[in-house]
Amino acid sequence: MIREARSEDEVRLRAIQTNALDEPWPELLGVGIDGPPLVLVLDIGEPLGYALVVPDHPVAYLAEFAIAPGKQGQGLGTTLMNGLLDRLRTSGFETVRLTARADDNRARSFYDGFGFSVADELPDHYDDGDGVLFVRDL
Repeated sequence: MIREARSEDEVRLRAIQTNALDEPWPELLGVGIDGPPLVLVLDIGEPLGYALVVPDHPVAYLAEFAIAPGKQGQGLGTTLMNGLLDRLRTSGFETVRLTARADDNRARSFYDGFGFSVADELPDHYDDGDGVLFVRDL
């Protein structure tokens, strides 16, 4: 089930964030749980992943997308991404943007599979490397 985050999810989502992301943004997650950034949670008996979106109509910026380590590679990311894209589309967004590490082939392949394309190269975007900007029309 995909639902909006609730305050009681915060401890679990922070654990996922800390363990799944190279450069987490804890402050944004804390604010997002109460909105206006949108945090969607993949909940299968417990939160197993989340997507944090900063809305700027008609563009949605996917700031964080994480699945709990140990649960990755089981199709949960696909479920969450499909739910996220559907939600954004029905909410009137036209475009989704996100950044990923330029050398993260697994993430790049994942986003490619959903029709995202590289719109720009981002030199030194991360503390220890380059990034790429992905864009997808809804």
